[in-house]
Amino acid sequence: MANKKKKSVALKLRNYFVTGVIVLIPIGFTLYLSKFLINFSTRLVPSGLNPNTYLTYAIPGIEIILTIIFITVVGGLSLSFLGKKFLQIIDDLFKRIPILRTIYSAIGQMTDSFRNQEGNKKSVVLVEYPRKDAWAVGFATKENSGEIKSKTNKNLINVFVPTTPNPTSGFLLMIPKEDLIYLDMSFEEASKFIVSAGTSKPKN
Repeated sequence: MANKKKKSVALKLRNYFVTGVIVLIPIGFTLYLSKFLINFSTRLVPSGLNPNTYLTYAIPGIEIILTIIFITVVGGLSLSFLGKKFLQIIDDLFKRIPILRTIYSAIGQMTDSFRNQEGNKKSVVLVEYPRKDAWAVGFATKENSGEIKSKTNKNLINVFVPTTPNPTSGFLLMIPKEDLIYLDMSFEEASKFIVSAGTSKPKN
């Protein structure tokens, strides 16, 4: 009888521990991500514009608000006539610097590709990766052309497969078009699905 009670208590404690881990993982991840965003935003905001440098008590998260405001203002100005001219000058300048132009052009093309696919429900695909009968969600960026197409003699689609829970890193795969399964999932829904490790439910 005593052994059964001990086993019952041990089982309860183990269940409590597992439940605690399940509860704390999303909380811990959210707090870690919040801390990362605050630290990153602190570097973006100049000390002269950051109220926390001269206030008696620091206001946590104010750097994020200032960064969001700054990005929004830059976005608004970039749509104006003078803003477009200024961005064109910056664009031309970056494209003339030998090493920087390679990175800048690649990031610019990737950004344009994903921006153009917003709302396009035919950019999210399923690919068999990393082995047969194992599937991963990816983003079809564009159809391959040039030397790669001519030497493989295949209609290859460039697919970016993000990692979980950080979708900013991942793998570039070139998959035959007939091997892809196109989903009706939007870009936003697919991103949420990847970040949540498959726990979020896409809208029907």
